[in-house]
Amino acid sequence: MSALRSSPLLVTLGLLLSVAWSPVQAQSHPGQAQLVSEVAQETGKDPDALNALLDHAKKQQSILDAISRPAEGKAWKDYRPIFFNDKRIDDGVAFYRAHRSLIERIGQQYGVAPEYLVAIIGVETSYGRMPGKYKVLDALVTLGLYYPPRAAFFRDQLKVLLSLPDNHLAGPLNTLTGSYAGAQGWGQFMPSSIRDFGVDEDGDGHIDMLNSLPDILASVANYFIKNGWVSGGPVAVRAQPDHLAKPITVKDSQPQWSVEQLQAWGYAPMQPLDPGLPSSLQSLEGEDGSEYWITFQNFYVITRYNRSPLYALAVHQLAQAIASGVRRADAEQ
Repeated sequence: MSALRSSPLLVTLGLLLSVAWSPVQAQSHPGQAQLVSEVAQETGKDPDALNALLDHAKKQQSILDAISRPAEGKAWKDYRPIFFNDKRIDDGVAFYRAHRSLIERIGQQYGVAPEYLVAIIGVETSYGRMPGKYKVLDALVTLGLYYPPRAAFFRDQLKVLLSLPDNHLAGPLNTLTGSYAGAQGWGQFMPSSIRDFGVDEDGDGHIDMLNSLPDILASVANYFIKNGWVSGGPVAVRAQPDHLAKPITVKDSQPQWSVEQLQAWGYAPMQPLDPGLPSSLQSLEGEDGSEYWITFQNFYVITRYNRSPLYALAVHQLAQAIASGVRRADAEQ
């Protein structure tokens, strides 16, 4: 062996270079190595396969732009027409009637009013026509690894996605598409929701949120029930405040006062209600000024799907309009 080849300095440099250029150390995204290590340790999945998936995911500026201007940032008078309009109502009535037997069976099985199952997928994806065009991996990599304001949440969703068994996905993970936030299927389920609430209703061994209507509807119903939906309970009722109504600040939609207490504070429900029902109050900017709504447990459950009270009220009003439209169509036959 020559003196050159046996030099300790060169050996050390060679080792350092080999480590620096090792494929194991390379990562396409900040935090990728740690994420892959966690998923591999917790699930036994192949780190090389996980890295290959993430290496092909791309940071998308359009996703960062979209999350900075959510529809829920609008006033109620501007938000409502997006999801509550003649076309969405008519399409919802047609969808309900086309799949009536399945929708009503699942509604009865889970104890959820069937029109709310239809309204959810109506608001989320226009009854399956608009499930999203972003690659789910791109969305969750972008938001989980490049969006500090909500990185913790989206990184966790990315980790769940990488951890899900194949039979919980509508197809190969690198082909899945959805919303800019990484939600999938007609009901726009995030990975943790697929894990926690997804249902294989058609019994084919897969939870398919994109191609199986039984799985889609049952998963939405299961989501509602497991978040506390009250079968047959009210959702929201318009209230009329008097001139001495007490100003109320509400942090979320969780019921915290009785209807009787809200009445005592000057908010009279515009239809008869059990005075002992737990309730809350929402004040929204409508087309004709302030609107006040007494809301209940089922309204709160809808906000577990999407935290915005605007979203929950849009789902409620769309559901009511669909139910009314179905009854009217039935009467005309």
